[in-house]
Amino acid sequence: MNKPMHQELLEWFGNNKRDLPWRENRTPYRVWISEIMLQQTRVETVIPYYTRWMEVFPNPVLLAKSDEQQVLKQWEGLGYYSRARTLYKTAGIIMQKWNGIFPNDLKTLESLPGIGRYTAGAIASIAFNQAVPALDGNIRRIYSRLFDLAIPLRTKESETILWQLAGSEIEGENSPGAYHEALMDLGSSVCLPSAPRCLLCPLTSWCEAFKKNTVSQRPVTKQSKSIPHFIVTAGIIQKPNDEVLIAQRPAHGLLGGLWEFPGGKQEKDETLEECLIRELREELEVQVIIKAPFGVYKHAYTHFRVTLHAFLCEIGDQNPQPIEAQALRWVKIPDLAAFPMGKIDRQIARDLQKFGPIQNEEESIDNL
Repeated sequence: MNKPMHQELLEWFGNNKRDLPWRENRTPYRVWISEIMLQQTRVETVIPYYTRWMEVFPNPVLLAKSDEQQVLKQWEGLGYYSRARTLYKTAGIIMQKWNGIFPNDLKTLESLPGIGRYTAGAIASIAFNQAVPALDGNIRRIYSRLFDLAIPLRTKESETILWQLAGSEIEGENSPGAYHEALMDLGSSVCLPSAPRCLLCPLTSWCEAFKKNTVSQRPVTKQSKSIPHFIVTAGIIQKPNDEVLIAQRPAHGLLGGLWEFPGGKQEKDETLEECLIRELREELEVQVIIKAPFGVYKHAYTHFRVTLHAFLCEIGDQNPQPIEAQALRWVKIPDLAAFPMGKIDRQIARDLQKFGPIQNEEESIDNL
């Protein structure tokens, strides 16, 4: 371990560390929740969610005693909803096996649902002060430059090398949690993915990429694939009393357990109306009457993009069946706020609350 480099880094951290809510009143539970929320999500986005979460679920006992719908509602808008379902499941395991006391053994941590090698290392080092490696996106980028690694990230070879480097760097460190947090803060403010601020970096004396003028070429990344774009339709099925039908998505998979306005992806050579009629017949066993367009909604997920066309619909006295959904529910428009939804469906629900059901077939949200 290069002691002078660590000392320089920790001194920089002492003067520049971010004021983050999970660094207050630190407990293993608070560290765990923050690390799960921060997976593939920006710090600025996480902060208000984390603060609200801790007001509702301040410890694993209360989390385990809640129900999944409460958890999903609290998580709504943060994305990657499997994380929320796994938190709930893991809290139950911690209650059953350890009476709500968080385990501190690295291998035990790695065995828990949703806690991989990095998260286990982060919890063990930050919450339990154990000198074990942790490797997130920021640390990968810093080590790739620090050691001038010319192998693409996220390959088997580079992962082996980076974990070995992370292990050797943390060995014997007296403040492993602070060391890892210092690297994370350095990556977020100085050693940036593009236009890194090398002249402000405390590690330039040890950085091989800086010495060789290869910083802009590190880390090496694999060429990203093109992101597919799907056209989707959804039906806002109304009753005369202005109740609307929502469906609960299957527990596993994208947006599992959340509620949505039923519909699906457009197939080749289908019109939007033909798509919606087919999807609702397959999903609900109903023959829908499309009354009017309601709005167009766009959203980008990690691996694909969606443009959703929503329509006001009726089904008369037919009785929809949950063929592909966990459950169906007729809900008054003001009550939609109580059901956890993904971003597009939440926007539809908000527009319904804002504008109310639109009866004129010539009107839509787009021209109000």
